[in-house]
Amino acid sequence: MNMPQSFGAAMGFSLSEMCWPIRPTLRNELDTFSVHFYVFFGPNISIPPDRAAVFAINLMPVLDSGGVLNMELKLNMSTLRGANVTVFGCLNHGVPLFIRENSSLTCESESAAGFFLSVNTSANITKLRIPYPQTGTWYLSLRSLYGVGHACTNITAEVYMRSYLTPCINDCGTYGQCKLLRTNNYLYAACECKAGWEGWGCTDNSEAYSYSFQLLSTLLLCLSNLMFVPPVAIAIRSHYLLEASVYIFTMFFSTFYHACDQPGIVVFCIMEYDVLQFCDFLGSLMSVWVTVIAMARLKSIIKQVLYLLGAMSLSMALQLDRHGLWNLLGPSLFALGIMAVAWTVRTIRRRRCYPPTWKRWVFFLFPGTMIATSAVALYAFVETEENYFYIHSIWHMLIAGSVGFLLPPRAKPDSKVTPLKRRRGCGYQLCVNEHEELGLVDPAIISINSICTS
Repeated sequence: MNMPQSFGAAMGFSLSEMCWPIRPTLRNELDTFSVHFYVFFGPNISIPPDRAAVFAINLMPVLDSGGVLNMELKLNMSTLRGANVTVFGCLNHGVPLFIRENSSLTCESESAAGFFLSVNTSANITKLRIPYPQTGTWYLSLRSLYGVGHACTNITAEVYMRSYLTPCINDCGTYGQCKLLRTNNYLYAACECKAGWEGWGCTDNSEAYSYSFQLLSTLLLCLSNLMFVPPVAIAIRSHYLLEASVYIFTMFFSTFYHACDQPGIVVFCIMEYDVLQFCDFLGSLMSVWVTVIAMARLKSIIKQVLYLLGAMSLSMALQLDRHGLWNLLGPSLFALGIMAVAWTVRTIRRRRCYPPTWKRWVFFLFPGTMIATSAVALYAFVETEENYFYIHSIWHMLIAGSVGFLLPPRAKPDSKVTPLKRRRGCGYQLCVNEHEELGLVDPAIISINSICTS
């Protein structure tokens, strides 16, 4: 290194110190923001008492600036022979900084500043993390001193050095998740902290949730799915076995998905998280779909075809975007359109409003519609990350409750007829169609619509 004397004085070291050779490092790229730097004839480094050891780490533009630069030093105690040796290091960008004898132990000069590291007999390990490091060449200067400010005369210290890039600090720990993000053309990694934890590596617990709060939120989200038990019972009692199986599927996977989805330590996963999430979302959407289609009172073959098409379409939509609001509103509006058409056709044929009884409107359809509308409004406009625990639990209860009101009663067979008492001497008998699709019979509207042979 050939530099003018004035520059060396300005940086805080003499010209003789600048003549120490700089050892390069090898670069091994493993993945995005995952790079290891290796020292020739390393990773153990010998540091003699009369000179410093300087290493250069080159960070590539764009490729390395979005991660975390990690530096670890470990002092080999067996090489000290009982001496009180301290190894000081300076890590800085651009030019190397040296710690000189009889000077303050800092990594600063008049025009540059770096990161200070030290290991000794009492604390033989040190770690340094630099998020989003500046690209270019970083220099690590190591020097061994005996005591404070005095060079060791006969002992060569040995230090294990490890330098590498990672996407996030310690993989964000227990309470965080490391994610790759992109802003315009810039790619970087960051920790998404949960359960109130904060910091670069989700290690700041000043605002963290307590264990009791985590347990309460988990139980609230899981046990709120028990509100699907009454709709299941109603569906089975009304012979809606296919709909009941969908409700059971939703209740099961929603319970275990939320048990696995918790951000803290109160977590229980029976299978992979992605599978649980997909099944929970699919079950929720299918519950809405089959309920509205059942309300339309379509023919059995048409209803089954719509159930199958709905399941395949919803599966495709969830693969495209699981968190999209239209994944819920789209199928709901489409099913409501089918129901509206079916009810309109039935109203025109009967020349009276369908469903025909005011009790069905007042005690079932109106309350169920209001409950379902409130649930969708909470899900779309009120639910946030802060109130997720109780708002989403209310969403579970409201959706399940609306199903119990909206699911129609058991449909009677179309061919069910009751023969009148056969008249003597007549070869024919009159048949009265008593079928009422809502299960409510009004004697005033019974009509004779067919003549059956005896």
